Amino acid sequence: MQLTLDYRPTPKQAAFHRSAAFEVLYGGAAGGGKTKAIAMEALVDALEHPGVHSYLFRRTYPELRDTLLREVMESLPPGMGNLRQTTHDLELPNGSVLHFRHCRSMADCYRYQGAEINRLYIDELTHFTEGEYNYLKTRLRAKASLGVSPRVRCTANPGGVGHAWVRARFIDPMPPGEVRAFGGKDGRGQAGQTRQYIPATVADNPHLAAGYREELEQKPPALRRALLLGDWNAFEGQVFEEFRDDAAGYRSRRFSHVIDPFDLPAGWPIYRGFDWGYTRPFSVGYWAKSPDGVLYRFFEIYGCRPGEADRGLRMDPRTVARQVAAFERENLAGRRMVGVADPSIFDESRGEDGCVAALFAREGLYFEKGDNRRLPGKMQLHARLRFDEQGLAGLYVFSCCRAFIRTLPALCYDPLRPEDVDSDQEDHVYDEARYVCMANPLYTPPPPAAPHPPGGGPLEIDPAPLRGNSPYDAMMIGGTPVWPG
Repeated sequence: MQLTLDYRPTPKQAAFHRSAAFEVLYGGAAGGGKTKAIAMEALVDALEHPGVHSYLFRRTYPELRDTLLREVMESLPPGMGNLRQTTHDLELPNGSVLHFRHCRSMADCYRYQGAEINRLYIDELTHFTEGEYNYLKTRLRAKASLGVSPRVRCTANPGGVGHAWVRARFIDPMPPGEVRAFGGKDGRGQAGQTRQYIPATVADNPHLAAGYREELEQKPPALRRALLLGDWNAFEGQVFEEFRDDAAGYRSRRFSHVIDPFDLPAGWPIYRGFDWGYTRPFSVGYWAKSPDGVLYRFFEIYGCRPGEADRGLRMDPRTVARQVAAFERENLAGRRMVGVADPSIFDESRGEDGCVAALFAREGLYFEKGDNRRLPGKMQLHARLRFDEQGLAGLYVFSCCRAFIRTLPALCYDPLRPEDVDSDQEDHVYDEARYVCMANPLYTPPPPAAPHPPGGGPLEIDPAPLRGNSPYDAMMIGGTPVWPG
């Protein structure tokens, strides 16, 4: 049978359809044709491969009905398929079935425990948690007789509950368009699962109605950067909109909180912030305080699984303490050090060998109980992040501190406590930074915010990670600090 569909893919949509990667994320900005692309990918693939069962997900059924289901039904010639209204399954003449499903919570995921998903499609992936995504992927399988390999195709805009983990999985590890393998090799010596991110913006879609781009131009700054440019450093509901990572200011320290590393003067006091985690990441942040009260985050030890957002290394506190002590003996011997941590580490009921603070103390690492009042701590960060008229801030981060740079701008507000940060996110770096800021409070009101200099506005952000040459330029590999040389 020969079938003609009225669909003219854009170059970016065509790249999405051609991809051979196991997991593909398409989009990043509004107006890039995400929903059309994923709906047509599912439909054409099902028509080309008889007997395939494809599952198409949105967060809620109304969203599913008004996007994916509508796109497929409008693109399919009349009489070509049988849509079962009670189950939302579209049966095609060649025996393939498109299953339109919604998933509002982890409990909904378990409804698909017995499903055999040959192809998995998720529209607006940042509306889902990482746990939900990983569970749905466990349902991927296909009989050899089908002649197809299971795969995942997703779309997303910046923002939402899944912003941090989607960015950590698809955006940060590789350049746009590159296919990269993760997870080592399988039993046959083949490369592990592959991933690809294909960005698209309104500029890539010539089929949009007139005025759509102008509408996006009128959005508030953070939302505009996210929806118009696909900037993963900005989105609606972002807590710390002030944060800037602009390579143009790495040396001058103007209008960028991320800066090039430099040798710390011997007389500056050092603060060690600490937020404990086992199933979720622990965070140890090192801060130097200049004579004028500016805080510089110059090093971090972050216990997160590589390439996975908010997944802890499950290391016992004694092992973590020994690694932290080893770093300090080698790099900070003789420096004046103040440790400040979440008061919960002093809870004696949390471990058979004593509290976490006691285990660290056995390695010579001591902490004061941090002031963990949430709203005052949040306001201290706001005050320090604000630029003055010269573009200078009260807090800077060395470019090697990738966990801070990745997670702080991804934080969004709690829907039930709109003034506070949502604590269900990857907020561990934020928490230990908050303790350090509360130990060094700013009492004077911050100066008025200054506009960005001409040609270096907030929309001109260089997302490329830069790492300076410094004795503090380190990374975490499997929970072990590794230093150059």
